[in-house]
Amino acid sequence: MDIQLKRGLLDVCVLSAIRYEDSYGYKIVKDMQPYVAVSESTLYPILRRLEQQKLLEVRSLEFQGRLRKYYHITQAGLDRIEAFRDDWKELEAINAFITRGERATG
Repeated sequence: MDIQLKRGLLDVCVLSAIRYEDSYGYKIVKDMQPYVAVSESTLYPILRRLEQQKLLEVRSLEFQGRLRKYYHITQAGLDRIEAFRDDWKELEAINAFITRGERATG
């Protein structure tokens, strides 16, 4: 898969993981695991990039005597998910065009 496409897909997956509730790194990895293989070492650069792009916000809270970073999706992040959904419809149409006739001949 094209690296830029995969990067964009992972960005949207991370945003989707925190769409309905704030979360932290380890939990995000666990929530994504049934759908997407991502490690914590892959996740944290994505989280930093999404924060820089103002697609999420970060706050630190104490948990069991240590600070834990919680990630919250912004309106821009929600808008990015919706843009992806529109893009996906276009990709499905392109795929249908590319694979047309395969069912008839395959």
